[in-house]
Amino acid sequence: MAKPTQYLLIGSIEFYSGKSGTILGIAHQLSQKGLAVAYAKLMGTCLTEQDDTPQDQDVQCLQEALQLSDDQVRSPLVLLDDKTLEKRFRGEDTTDYTQLLTRYLEGLTAEVVLIEGPSTLAEGSLFGLSMQQLSKGLGTSVVVVARYSSFAIIDSLLKARMVLGDALLGIVLNDVPEDHLETLTDTVKPFLENQGIAVLGILPQSRLLRSVSVREIARQLKAEVLCRPDRLDLMVETLSIGAMNVNSALEYFRKGENKAVVTGGDRTDLQLAALETSTSCLILTGQMPPQSLIISRAEDLEIPILSVDYDTLKTVEIVDQSFGKVRLHEQIKVDCIQDLMEKYFDVDRLLEKLNKSSN
Repeated sequence: MAKPTQYLLIGSIEFYSGKSGTILGIAHQLSQKGLAVAYAKLMGTCLTEQDDTPQDQDVQCLQEALQLSDDQVRSPLVLLDDKTLEKRFRGEDTTDYTQLLTRYLEGLTAEVVLIEGPSTLAEGSLFGLSMQQLSKGLGTSVVVVARYSSFAIIDSLLKARMVLGDALLGIVLNDVPEDHLETLTDTVKPFLENQGIAVLGILPQSRLLRSVSVREIARQLKAEVLCRPDRLDLMVETLSIGAMNVNSALEYFRKGENKAVVTGGDRTDLQLAALETSTSCLILTGQMPPQSLIISRAEDLEIPILSVDYDTLKTVEIVDQSFGKVRLHEQIKVDCIQDLMEKYFDVDRLLEKLNKSSN
């Protein structure tokens, strides 16, 4: 007799906490244990256009990273774009999505189905798809991922326990600074365990995961790549703005590693200074092409140069928003997440608790 499929809902208490990365790590470990895994993302939030149809990038990336077939993946039941939300507000969409859940998940060929749920306790309520509604509707257990910022996050985790009750299987504390790891492990974890909250993993902060590729920056800025398009997979960890005299700039640039430097297309002195330090790309504003010597030097040093139509302020704003939002487009990040989860996530305890909750 075939073993029944187990469902596990992965949610979070704030946006960009690392749900997709956690799912990637769990799925990888379960696969290594010989378990067939499937993935479903209920609400599409990372939208892109493909053949004039909105697609969720996380679904595409996870399917590729985990090498899942089409019958092991479900695209979002609801796309959380403005058009969809407005239809719901106006009463044009009266669909009872809770009634669609069982049919939506039918046919997934797996022993464990990992369901990517809401980013907050409230998200999805408009469609009857909040974390609490989903756990009750599907009868599934929940793992909550929380990006650690301070001890104040504990209140939010206690609130999640109150809302979800026994459906809360455990939590993952993500992106923890190194100087907080010992305190969380020795003090906070025992406290949460005593409150009935199983701590399944405490993942240390990673500079790599908080970084963003030059390719992604170019995409978000709609930039023209002036040289070294073959080096767009370089990772950017910090952002620097070149707007001072060249002597001050050199000292300033030397402080940043693997950085993107935003400066005017006419500032040849600052561009040269940036190229001589640890720079992953130059971003030139002002719609002014750089001098040929800059292009030549960047070619030699294998540093891409991007040209953008935005002014410096808008350029910095767009790039700055990219940091810390871990999207799974780069293989180097996929490898890093899998390595962190193998070291710091207790998959055996997860399986033990999941099996108990299914009985």
